[in-house]
Amino acid sequence: MRSLHARLLSAASLVLAGFLGATGLALDEAFKVSAEASMQDRLQSYIYALLAAADEDSLGRMILPEELPDPRFSKPDSGLYAMVAAHNGNPPWRSPSLTGRDIDIVDRQSPGKGYFRRLSGRGMELYVINFGVAWEDYAGAEGLYTFAVAEEASAFEAEIGSFRTTLWFWLGGMALVLLLAQGLILRWGLRPLRDLASDLQQIERGRADRLDGIYPRELVGLTSNLNSLIEHGKAVQTRYRNSLDDLAHSLKTPLAILQSFSEEDAADMEQIRETVSEQVSRMDELVRRQLQRAAVAGRAALARPVPVSPVVKRLVRTLDKVYREKRVQVALDLDPEGVFYGDTADLMEILGNLIENAYKYSSARVRISVRCRRHGGSRRDLDILIEDDGGGIEPDKIDIVLQRGKRMDEAVPGHGIGLSVAHEIILLYGGTLLIGASDLGGALLHVRFDPTPGLNKPSPGSGQKIF
Repeated sequence: MRSLHARLLSAASLVLAGFLGATGLALDEAFKVSAEASMQDRLQSYIYALLAAADEDSLGRMILPEELPDPRFSKPDSGLYAMVAAHNGNPPWRSPSLTGRDIDIVDRQSPGKGYFRRLSGRGMELYVINFGVAWEDYAGAEGLYTFAVAEEASAFEAEIGSFRTTLWFWLGGMALVLLLAQGLILRWGLRPLRDLASDLQQIERGRADRLDGIYPRELVGLTSNLNSLIEHGKAVQTRYRNSLDDLAHSLKTPLAILQSFSEEDAADMEQIRETVSEQVSRMDELVRRQLQRAAVAGRAALARPVPVSPVVKRLVRTLDKVYREKRVQVALDLDPEGVFYGDTADLMEILGNLIENAYKYSSARVRISVRCRRHGGSRRDLDILIEDDGGGIEPDKIDIVLQRGKRMDEAVPGHGIGLSVAHEIILLYGGTLLIGASDLGGALLHVRFDPTPGLNKPSPGSGQKIF
């Protein structure tokens, strides 16, 4: 069953059917017990009526009246019967309604004791009650009797049958009404999912760019992640297109140089070989750079968390070896819960460039801090602070150092692209790079990633300064 609506409706219908069925059986049993108790009370009242109508002879012995308290006792086969049996062995008294019936409904009981039962026999179903009575005559002698009254169960069964018919008719009607209401409620409750599917179809057909509908709270996380995935896909596509454009533009000059040399007839072969080698190397570098830029994963809503502390420690161990002659003292303050939601290679690229810059421009000290703050849910803010005791970065030079190929200190070896590459990757992940002054005396590079996908994506520019 592929329909969520059908599955929920079927499951709810089964539960409803089970509930109403169990309710019907419970009500049926309760009514049957109540009807039997009512039958017992009614038969007991007949015994009391017979006792009240009983008379005594001249010696004080019991005499049952000819006029019985209920006319049915006097009508043969009326369905209501009575017998009184003396414990001294005398033949029992039988009501006229038992004329032609050879049944014994007496089960002797001691005085004051009663016994109610259902009796089957000779094609009859009877409810019978027996009650023991002690009758004292004028001489003080006590005579023991058992009064028995029986009523045919047909009237009782008819009453039960009528109740069952009415009960199941109403329960069935209620079930139909509830199923209809349940179907409407489920259709209404699942409407946001249908709206979501419709909005996704609009995106597939190119009529919309994102999910902009108003969805219930339970779907907000799903729609946010879907929007983030859509934006991520668009960003990847744009990044590849831009990288190809940049690559094509960058290759124009080397190709033009090669073309010009190919058109010269008297060119020196050694010069041609040198120029070709130089331009091929340049083109290879351009291709590798653009491929690396295009391969950055960027922020994805469903990215796996990458612990930051092990990456920082690994980079520090490597850079300690590279800059061992400089003897840089590194202080680490790493929150073990700090995680980066993205690709491990991208995190290595960001931290590798930033930490290497700190090593490169520091005098003797570098401090690296990783902090995280929980904002609800499983994701957390991530703050990475990298400080050094070097010359620092002047506020008016921040935009310059973020540009590819620009460096503050030309005396320090490098190509001036590390900080800009890190900055580009940080922006792709929706983060911010804040550059300021450290209390160590040098620069402070503060990288911040917000845990909510698709939010707080800054644009590059002067907004990345702090002082």
